[in-house]
Amino acid sequence: MRLFKLNSERLPMVWFLLGLLFNAAGLLLGFEFSVAFGYMIVGGLCCAFGIVLFVLQLMEPPKKSAETRLSPGFISAGATVAMPAMPNAANEETPERSA
Repeated sequence: MRLFKLNSERLPMVWFLLGLLFNAAGLLLGFEFSVAFGYMIVGGLCCAFGIVLFVLQLMEPPKKSAETRLSPGFISAGATVAMPAMPNAANEETPERSA
């Protein structure tokens, strides 16, 4: 049983964010420490890798066409009514009951 599904569409954003976090850690640490330069280099590489992944995803053909993404039994939200009206026969009293 799988507990989660890996969504590879967001991987470029994750790598880019990781690179930005490494850059922020390097700036926070300060340039008086030599480790900060390592953080900046790793951050730049992560950002570049995220951009490369994004460009590669743009070059891929789509897996499914837009027409076949939904199942045949799918009901759109516009096709349903939130509060259906009551039938007229149920709202009106019959003449036998009113007398």
